[in-house]
Amino acid sequence: MGRLDNKIAIITGGASGIGESMVDLFSEEGAIVIAADINEAALERASQKKNVYGMKLNVASDEDWVILAQQVNDRFGRIDILVNNAGISSEKPYQDIDINDWQKMLSINGYGPFAGVKHIAPYMAAQEKGSIVNISSYTAQIGQGFNHYSASKGAVRALSKAAATTFGRQGVRVNTLFPGIIETPMTSALSTSKELLSHLIQATPLQRLGQPDDIAKAALFLASDESSYITGAELVIDGGFSAQ
Repeated sequence: MGRLDNKIAIITGGASGIGESMVDLFSEEGAIVIAADINEAALERASQKKNVYGMKLNVASDEDWVILAQQVNDRFGRIDILVNNAGISSEKPYQDIDINDWQKMLSINGYGPFAGVKHIAPYMAAQEKGSIVNISSYTAQIGQGFNHYSASKGAVRALSKAAATTFGRQGVRVNTLFPGIIETPMTSALSTSKELLSHLIQATPLQRLGQPDDIAKAALFLASDESSYITGAELVIDGGFSAQ
């Protein structure tokens, strides 16, 4: 028996990287998974998987969220799980970041999860049960990254706490994951610098970079009924980097 049998899950950014690992693991554990992403080609590949439905979504668009939520609820009769995973990154130094960079980053990484909770939590509240997992970053907890990326992930941290207290009495749980550096297409640029890669590994107590499955397995626990008495929690998955 799967840990997510008969659950309906929406995973944003579900067509690649960490999101794709979540989609695969959640479907293996019995869930029907909606892989929501803006990349249409990747969505087409995702839709070929068993119990996976690819749906286009711009997480910064309220209109897209309204359509997605209604279509999923109409088709499956409920929404049990939401993972706000979609996001972008940037290597721009703070001196070069302007208002346009800031607004783009915050609209996707900050407003995206807010809009997800805003539009999905009411469906969960109506059924008096649901689990939302937001993906922040270890940079939201330590003094690293004076930039728009860290700011956007700090917003996710604050919003998650507020959402947990706002919707908890309606049966909706909201928890947050804080990944360290995970080997995905978004962080592939790191592999071009052997010196940087070596430094990051040496600075990590567990002496390796994270893998998408490391995050997916934690998300699975928080999405499942195994964590039924956990809300407003924060779980850092960075190999011990931020514990130093």
